Amino acid sequence: MGLHRLELTDFRPFASLVFTPDPEGTTILIGPNGTGKTSLLEAVAYLGLGRSLRGSPREAMIRNGADTSILRADLVDGDRPILVEAELARVGRSRMQINRQAVRSRRDMAEAVPVSTFCPDDMGVVQGGPAGRRDLLDDALALLDPGAGAVIATVDKTVTQRNALLRQSGGRLTDEIASTLDVWDDRLTASGDELIAMRRRLLAELADPIDHAYRALAGSSSPGLATASYEPTAPDGMAASLAATRTEDLRRGVTTTGPHRDDVALVLSGRDARNQASQGEQRTFALALRLAVHLAAAERHGSPPILILDDVFSELDPGRGRRLVAELPAGQTLVSTAAPLPDGIAPAMVLDVATMFEAHG
Repeated sequence: MGLHRLELTDFRPFASLVFTPDPEGTTILIGPNGTGKTSLLEAVAYLGLGRSLRGSPREAMIRNGADTSILRADLVDGDRPILVEAELARVGRSRMQINRQAVRSRRDMAEAVPVSTFCPDDMGVVQGGPAGRRDLLDDALALLDPGAGAVIATVDKTVTQRNALLRQSGGRLTDEIASTLDVWDDRLTASGDELIAMRRRLLAELADPIDHAYRALAGSSSPGLATASYEPTAPDGMAASLAATRTEDLRRGVTTTGPHRDDVALVLSGRDARNQASQGEQRTFALALRLAVHLAAAERHGSPPILILDDVFSELDPGRGRRLVAELPAGQTLVSTAAPLPDGIAPAMVLDVATMFEAHG
């Protein structure tokens, strides 16, 4: 799998830009801060994830003064060409197509543009709130489990519709509200239990790779150092939990239990890494989580996803940077940097984003 050409129109600072990375090796993006290095990588990641790697809303990715942003990418998977097109709308619905067919799920995006991302904001996956850890799990599921995208979408849609009903109720459980709520509870029980089971299986599959990746990056040989385990808000299943929290949900107007509220416990040698680890340990753990998923995807599919390294090496000491590079399988890699690169990276191409920006306007 390789990205051959990316054309941007009214995306972030770019009125128009064409990006042609090396399709198999490492492309380095250089240039002063503010020239759009991260924005270019964000566009590639959006086509595979359906969201910003910075956590920005879609309208923030549209160039100031424009109503829409257009992304068009040409990729090749073996001998099969793939055309991915996305329109981000400031008002109304955004759209995406793969080979002229509408995208229906995260699975479609992950299969067409499989990406792994490493960026400075990744440290928030460890020290931030549960949402970042849930996103990491669901991005990994979309890469590794063909059926996960549809389940994730069903859970998201069902929670949204259930929340709308709860707000509409005004805290009053009429017969009509109760009957409709029963329908949404049944749907959320089925899809929620399935997603929770998928996440648990994923963490079990990644247990050894996460520990290996952490020790490799940290340069430590201590066994059993890093673990990740699922923390459900519905430990006895969704049906029992939704029944137990119905009164509270009606009062608050939101669904307070389920996979959209769950968390992942991250432990380093018996310490909760989320609040008891140093910043260096948290940064290493975050990279280990990403690296474990990237290596699992490479093994599962026979080739690695497109790897995006956004200014990662400015956040790492030289030793950790070298160890990260040593762990990565060969494949298409896109790197933005404002810092010297560690030993071991052999770029196939170096592009100055400022020069590209000037050439295209």
